[in-house]
Amino acid sequence: MAQSYFTPATFRFLRAVGRNNNREWFHAHKDDYERHVREPFLRLIADLQAPLAKISAHYRADPRKNGGSLYRIYRDTRYSNNKLPYKSWQGSRFFHERRHEIQAPGFYLHIEPGECFAGGGMWHPEPDALKHIREFLVDNPAAWKRATQGKAFRDHLQLGGESLIRPPRGYDPTHELIDDLKRKDFVATTPLSEELACSDELLPWTVNTFRRVAPLVDYLCAAQELEF
Repeated sequence: MAQSYFTPATFRFLRAVGRNNNREWFHAHKDDYERHVREPFLRLIADLQAPLAKISAHYRADPRKNGGSLYRIYRDTRYSNNKLPYKSWQGSRFFHERRHEIQAPGFYLHIEPGECFAGGGMWHPEPDALKHIREFLVDNPAAWKRATQGKAFRDHLQLGGESLIRPPRGYDPTHELIDDLKRKDFVATTPLSEELACSDELLPWTVNTFRRVAPLVDYLCAAQELEF
C-alpha cells in the first residue's frame, strides 16, 4: 500500500535549522527532528531495501539509526571554516557491500528545502579510483555512452560535478570522451519537488530514479573491479 514519509513539517524544521543553527535551539527541538525528519527517513530507507536488492544484490539500504544509510545531521566542523553545528538538509547514501575495502559508487537521496534530488555515482573519487575510471573510459567508450546517453538516462538525469579546465595529463585531448575524462566527479542526479517528497509517490519515484542511474553505477563498479 502506498504511503508518504515526509510532510510540510519536515521542511519547516529544516528551514528552522537554517535560521537557528545553534545547539540550544536544536536540543529544544530535537523531538521535532526525530518525528518529522529522522524517523520518516529511516522508514523510507527500510522500505527501499527490497527494491534496491532487485536493482543490485550488492547494494544496501541500511535503516540503522547510526552507521547506516542516513547521514548524521551533525556537521563535522574540525577542518571547515564553517563552524555551524548542524546541516539544514538530510541525506542518505545507499552503499556497496564492499565499501570498507574499496571506494565504490553509490545511490543517493537528498532532502533540503528548495533542493531535493536523487541520483548516483561517485563524488570526488580518490586519486587511484579516479585513475581507474579514466583508464576504463579510454578502454570502454561504447559502454560509457550506453550507460549515460540512453533515452531513460537523458530524459531524467543530468551528469554533474566538477571538471578540469584542461585535459588530464597523459590523455589524448582529441579523445571522443575528453569532456568526460576531464570530470573530477562522476555523478548524475534529478531534482524532485517538496510536493513530491511529501507525497506517496516518493518511494516509487526514488526506485525508478535508482533504476535509471544504475547503468552509470554499474559502469563505475566495473572500473573499480566491483560486482554489481
